[in-house]
Amino acid sequence: GIVSAIYGSIMAVFLTSDTPAFPHPENANPDGLLAIGGKLDIQWLVTAYEQGIFPWFDDENPILWWSPNPRIVLFPQDFKLNKSLRRVIQQQKFEVRFDSCFSQVIENCAISPRQDNPGTWITSEVKRAYTDLHEFGIAHSVEVFDKDKLVGGLYGVSLGKAFFGESMFFLQRDASKLALYYLCQELSRWGFHFIDAQVETSHLMSLGAVKMERSHFLQILETATNHPTCLGKWTKTIQHEF
Repeated sequence: GIVSAIYGSIMAVFLTSDTPAFPHPENANPDGLLAIGGKLDIQWLVTAYEQGIFPWFDDENPILWWSPNPRIVLFPQDFKLNKSLRRVIQQQKFEVRFDSCFSQVIENCAISPRQDNPGTWITSEVKRAYTDLHEFGIAHSVEVFDKDKLVGGLYGVSLGKAFFGESMFFLQRDASKLALYYLCQELSRWGFHFIDAQVETSHLMSLGAVKMERSHFLQILETATNHPTCLGKWTKTIQHEF
């Protein structure tokens, strides 16, 4: 069931059912918070993503589910390859791999410092849930290596022809941008419709992400998730391709 209650100073919807059931995303509050509670397992996460909802919370809160308006979306073919990143690719210094060390990527994302958020929302519960999604075959990582050292990467969830970006990190300059660039290259080849970048950051906007009304996002999401989901590991290594 779904129960409305006061959470902090805002009206919120508490999820009380054992099976995933969310209110419509358009019922989210002005900050994008839609619901509280539920579970963080494969069934709940897949149901949420299919409806344009994602979890975002920390150790001091229950599970919080969000559907912000506007939504930030990156169309893979619209990635902005700037001169500095083009030079990095031409230098052939890095190797990019897919799904070679998912747990290391999520661990690095969890400890990576954020300018806008001193804490982390990638709790042990989140790590466990997304590792389960990875083993199930729908969460994926892109890794950037300098020789054999992991220096950047990202992870997210793939359903139908939509990719939901969750987090990225870098230990060397441009490493996370490189991961996103090659993800966009592959998603374009595979006919993916968009990357859900969730909420606005100047970093993402500089790489070509755009704002979209939630109602429009839900339409393109429905189209994308009507396609079958390809389960399993993305095994690809890109060494010196330009």
